[in-house]
This record gives sequence, C-alpha cells and structure tokens, in this order.
Amino acid sequence: MSLHSEIAAVTDRVIVRSKERRAAYLDLIRRERESGADRPKLGCANLAHAYAGTDEQRDLMTPANRMNIGIVTSYNDMLSAHAVYYRYPEQMKIWALEAGATAQVAGGVPAMCDGVTQGYAGMELSLFSRDTIALSTGIALSHRVFEGAALLGICDKIVPGLLIGALRFGHLPMVMIPGGPMRSGLANKAKAAVREAYAEGKVGREELLEAEIAAYHSKGTCTFYGTANSNQMMMEAMGLHVPGAAFANPGTKLRQELTRAAVQRLVEIGWNGNDYRPIGHIVDEKAIVNAAIVLLATGGSTNHLIHVPAFARAAGILIDWDDFDRLSRAVPLLTRVYPNGSADVNGFEDAGGPSFVIRELLKGGLMHGDTLTVAKDGMSAYGRKPAVEDDALVWHDHPEKSGDETIVRTIDAPFSPEGGFRILKGNLGRACIKVSAVELDRWTIEAPCRVFSDQSEVQTAFKAGELERDVVVVVRFQGPRANGMPELHKLTPPLGVLQNRGFRVALVTDGRMSGASGKVPCAIHLSPEALGGGPIGKLRDGDVVRVCAEEGLLEALVDPAEWAAREQCVAPPPAEGTGRELFAMMRHYASEAEMGGSAMLAEAGL
Repeated sequence: MSLHSEIAAVTDRVIVRSKERRAAYLDLIRRERESGADRPKLGCANLAHAYAGTDEQRDLMTPANRMNIGIVTSYNDMLSAHAVYYRYPEQMKIWALEAGATAQVAGGVPAMCDGVTQGYAGMELSLFSRDTIALSTGIALSHRVFEGAALLGICDKIVPGLLIGALRFGHLPMVMIPGGPMRSGLANKAKAAVREAYAEGKVGREELLEAEIAAYHSKGTCTFYGTANSNQMMMEAMGLHVPGAAFANPGTKLRQELTRAAVQRLVEIGWNGNDYRPIGHIVDEKAIVNAAIVLLATGGSTNHLIHVPAFARAAGILIDWDDFDRLSRAVPLLTRVYPNGSADVNGFEDAGGPSFVIRELLKGGLMHGDTLTVAKDGMSAYGRKPAVEDDALVWHDHPEKSGDETIVRTIDAPFSPEGGFRILKGNLGRACIKVSAVELDRWTIEAPCRVFSDQSEVQTAFKAGELERDVVVVVRFQGPRANGMPELHKLTPPLGVLQNRGFRVALVTDGRMSGASGKVPCAIHLSPEALGGGPIGKLRDGDVVRVCAEEGLLEALVDPAEWAAREQCVAPPPAEGTGRELFAMMRHYASEAEMGGSAMLAEAGL
C-alpha cells in the first residue's frame, strides 16, 4: 500500500528542516571512512597496546582483512536489565571467530536505574546519565581499532546514550543487542493497586516491599511498557536489531541464537565486505520517523519525546513535537500493554509483539518500508517472528489475526484511530501529554491549582488531606536547567488515589513523568521551564488552570493584564549532595526538553 499522505508530509518536513545538518553529517562520516584512523595504518606501538590484553587472539587480530568488533557494554550486576550481559562478551568473541572476525570489549558505559532512584536525589542525575553514556561510548570507540561495533544496552537512558555516541562514529557498521525482559511476576496492575493502598495507609511497608519484589524478581528488564521496552520497540522499527530480538527472555535458546546472529550479521555488513551498512546511513530521516510512529502506535513512553530528538540530532536530523503531534493523529493505537492495558510485554510478545505491529503498519502504509536496516531483507524482515527449530534460527510470517485481540490488533480494527500523544500550547508554554491510558472524559481538566517546587511537598500535602478536591497539581523547577529533570513517578500513586476518589485531577510540570505514567492526565516537559523565566513561574495557588488534550490547550485562566504584570517566583537554590554539584555545567547549558535537554548537544551545535 502507498504511504499515508500525512506520514509522507511529516517526513518531507523533517527532511527539509534537516537538509543542511544532515548533509554536513553525511560528509563527516564519509571523511571519517576515507581518511580517519584505520587499524592497518596505525603505528606499530599503537597496535601493540591495542592487542596486549588479548593474548589468545593476538595473532588473529593482526591481518588487515579480518574484522575487529568493538563491544560497548552497559553490564553491571546491580541492575536486572544489565546483569544479563555478564557472559555476553566471551560468547560474542567465540561467535565472531566462527564468522572469521575478532571482538574486544571496547569499553563500558554507566547504567543507572530510575526504578532505584525514583523520588530520591539520584534521579536528578538520570537524564544527564544519557549524555555521560554517549561520552563514554565515544571514548570506547575513539581508539579506532574497530571495523564495527556491538552495542549492549537496553534501559531508559542507556539506549539513547549509546546511540548518540555511536552516531558520531557513523561510518562504522553497528548493531544494538538487547537482553530481553524478565519473565512475568506479580501483575503490574496488582502492583499498582498495592502502591495506591500504601499511599492511603491501608497496607504497610512490609506488604509493599513484598509486592515490589514479586513484580521485580529476576534478571531482565521490567515487564511494563515503559521507557526501556519502548526503546526496544523503536530499535526494531529503526532496523538496528536482528529482527525480533526485542522481547525474547534472557537465558533462553532463542535469546542466545539472536545474539549469535547479531554478531555474525555485523561481520557480513562490515567495513570491507560487499554489504557495507554503516549506522549513519541506517539512521536516516525515515528511520527516525519510523521510531516515532511505532512509539505512538504502541502507546510508548513519553520520555522519548526528549530522547528521539536528541539521538536524531546526533545524525544531523531535526524532529520536533509538532511532528509527533501530526503523526499521532494519523497513526492508530494498536496495542494495550500496561500502563495502557493489563498485559505486560511478555503477554504482548506472545500475542504477536513488535513484529506483528510492524507488519500491520507496513501493510497499512503507515510506516516507511524502504529503509536500510541491519537485516538483509530490509524493514519487511521486522514483520516476521523469530523461532529456534532444530537448533537453527528461523523467522515465520504471522497469522492474519492477533494472538490476543485484547492486547494487539490489526490495522483495520485498532483500539483507537489515533495514537496516544498530544502537544499542548497556551500562555503557560508548550507541553506534551500521553493520553493512551487516560479515559476520554478526563482529557479535559479545569480546576484551581496547587503549586509546589518539589515532589516531596506534594506527598506531604496529600497525606495531610490538603488535595481532597478537584485540583491541578503544579510542580515547577523540575526542568533540565533547574535540577536535571527527574521523573516524578512517585506522584503517580497519590494522584491516582485522588482520581479514584472521584476528583478531577491533573499534573502540570516542567519535569518528566515516568514511562509508566498512566490514567492521570499529565502535562509534562513544559517549556520554557521555570528556571530562566518560564510562565509556569507566574502561577499562584488557586489560579484556575485548563489542561485540554482535545483542543491542545494548556492555559492559566487569569486576567491577561494581571498575568502580564505578575512577577516570577523565586527559584530555590541548587541542591547539593549525591554528586549533583558535579553536573552543574550540564544543568547550566542544557537545552529545552523539545531539543533533547542536552548541554552536550547544544554546545556542540548539533
């Protein structure tokens, strides 16, 4: 089927807006390929240093015609999603040898977990960990002794960070290698119910901890469809995985064979082969639009309204929230995965998973099918399901119907004719809202506001009964420049409780909300932020605020003359401790959320 006209129009808009930067980027990676450091041309002492730690492979690494793969890994054994990578490098070295190549661990990148730091000071380092990961990836690849790279990462900031760093070495072929989700434990809705009961004082800490451990119980990513698993959906749609790699569980034969295939395919698309596919060519304007499309079609994480513009910029591509808004009105919602449904990602995978969604979008002309991918057969390969049969990795076509129509549907019977994102505009600035899990009668909330400068203040007010009414909760000074833009996930239970009690509730913030945000309407990423003069700094307790996803409005209903005369509130002093002072430079130079919330990209002119 021919491409949907609105998707074509948005893509053309991105291409035109990106023309000069994209041309400069492609020229950079061409020059890097032709005249940059090349392993056979490096000095003998340089090569000796690079080979010294690999006694067992040193003789194999010296021929100029043998590919050497750099492995960049996010392994640590404190976080479930990254603990799975422990044995990967030694296995990958064997699989590289099978394909006539060698492999080395080029470097490690930090991997922090928002689930551990939620509601605490460490979350103020979370967004900037993405740029730290990008910098670490650049350092790992700077030795220039690799003809390709394998990127091992899966969670919230790790994948965008790896991708930003990798794209600055865009002349190299690369593949993303995920680790997969943990098997299902306590259902996400049951976990959320215990959290809300705890917020109301109906259960104690012991019961809450028991529920949390039952939900997060083994190695692999969390099973809800938050930022981490949205990452994997996007990497499939961008053609950076071996097809179908997103949600195979850790420790399975399928997971092992998908990783083996990734290493061996990387050799096939290598530097000196006949099928050279550098990552800078794979990640083009169409690939970025495809990433946005599948995010919207699956009700994915709002965090990617920051991350997609950021990694797109690393490839010389400019995409903005207006593009997302237009795409959302053209792309139907095809999945119901928690938090916008009861199923987790394992249920999603069993019902058809990412490959079913991609097959349907391609069939409906709602996704670019003519893009360069890691896979030999292009984007169509990502619409097929992998399996292991007789110890061999194979891919099968999906049945015409979904495996479970309560979880994933075909293009002709979607859950909603539009995706789950809206952009909001008004006298408070620009914000975005995820509505895929919000009931339609709550798309518009108009109520007096209560203003806070810290999420702990909201929890205190809730416990004191001060929010028992229709209310728009405003939390400001949560933007990138103010405090690193922490997620405000700990506000989800109390706001959910207020909504359950029948009150009309919304959140407005210049900060972030978790990829697991759900039923409460949340106007987030408000720009410009409070620090530096954003209009949110003019709000006072009792001002009536209108949040309307239907009309795309975010307004303080205050007399215009009074609003113009109001002064900004005083900003709180910068917090110290937990290393936050080390990131002062990143906060000071950070761009607005719509541009990626990055000092690194802003100062680089990207």
